[in-house]
Amino acid sequence: MIIDCAYYRDGRRQHVEAMSVADAAASCRAGGFVWLGMYEPTAEELTEVRESFGLHELAVEDAQTFHLRPKVEPYEGDVRLVILRTARYDDEREEVDFGEVSVFVGPAFVITVRQGVASDLHGARIRLEQRPELLECGTSSVLWAILDQVVDGYGPVVAELERDIEEVERTVFAGSVAPTERIYFLRREVTDFYRAVHPLLAVLATLERGARDTDLLPYFRDVHDHLVLVNEEVAAQRDLLATVLEANMAVIGVEQTKVSVRQNATIEQLTILATVFLPLTFVTGFFGQNFAWLVDHIGAEWDFLVLGVGGLLVPCIALAIWFRRQRAARREAA
Repeated sequence: MIIDCAYYRDGRRQHVEAMSVADAAASCRAGGFVWLGMYEPTAEELTEVRESFGLHELAVEDAQTFHLRPKVEPYEGDVRLVILRTARYDDEREEVDFGEVSVFVGPAFVITVRQGVASDLHGARIRLEQRPELLECGTSSVLWAILDQVVDGYGPVVAELERDIEEVERTVFAGSVAPTERIYFLRREVTDFYRAVHPLLAVLATLERGARDTDLLPYFRDVHDHLVLVNEEVAAQRDLLATVLEANMAVIGVEQTKVSVRQNATIEQLTILATVFLPLTFVTGFFGQNFAWLVDHIGAEWDFLVLGVGGLLVPCIALAIWFRRQRAARREAA
């Protein structure tokens, strides 16, 4: 749909309500420039805009496709297509939402085609309309305002990703095992964000070299400086997540080793018990056969208690003493 369409001249908006596409195209020939904003337009709306403003069909086709990287491409008629990736952090889902803005910049018009929820440009239009001295610079001022808002929108995303990374980092380096899936998810989010930020450096460099109005060069350089800072922070976050992932795998390995040691100690104790009680089981089975010798010589209760029960208690006491010494030895070794 068409969000807003306005005609600007002498640094001022010439009307309050939005114009039609036909009236906007006619106003381009009267001096000044037109800023047409569209959000997820239909094919029919794009066709109308293409025919009214004489846009190249390949440029319009690019505006309908969701790209992975920002870019700038020149077309005939001194028209440039600038594609930008926008980003917004969703607190509820703890995810980064990405959008896209395709900007057609000509001598007398700026057409923006927005895709996704993270691509609002209303604030850029309001701020630029409050600065008539910049609006007098023409369509390049609109491109600067859009770039400035897109890059400024990267800052909160960097801060929220940094907070998520610090939470995972504290968990890992506290000796606890962090969810590996969470680390992989964060790394994917940061990688996607890096793909939106890093290519924009080349786009801004190209736009700076092609800027016609020298009054806008300091503003473009300011946006470039902010973008360089964001790019460095995102690259550092990506490297940090790789380190956190390696540390988490090391913690998992240590925990598995501890479990294996405990299992080995338990198996060792069970083996000793089985080794000791195997001959005892044989002895008790032997005594249970009621051989004549046993019947003739073990006829009193004391004989049974000493030879039978005592024969079971002595090895049990010996095992208890041995286990206690082994436990004390492990503690001293630790």
